[in-house]
This record gives sequence, C-alpha cells and structure tokens, in this order.
Amino acid sequence: MKTTQTLLAIVCALVLTACNTIQGAGKDIERGGEKIQDAAQSAKDKM
Repeated sequence: MKTTQTLLAIVCALVLTACNTIQGAGKDIERGGEKIQDAAQSAKDKM
C-alpha cells in the first residue's frame, strides 16, 4: 500500500511538472508568432 502511494505521488509530481513545461513552451511559441506578425505588419506598412 505504501509503495502504491509513493508511486502515485511521483506520477502526480511528474505530470504537474510536464504541464508547467508545456505551458511555458506554448507561451514562448506564442511570443515568437507575435514577433513574426509584427515584422510582417512593419514590412507591409513600408510598402
């Protein structure tokens, strides 16, 4: 029983860590997309 609880705690910790990592990556990708949009708009405005 104690082994099962320990294993469950480890799995929960890994899942929560993965969620934070994926969320951070999503924010980075979103910022990159915003920079590309800004650059495209700037180039369009210069035409």
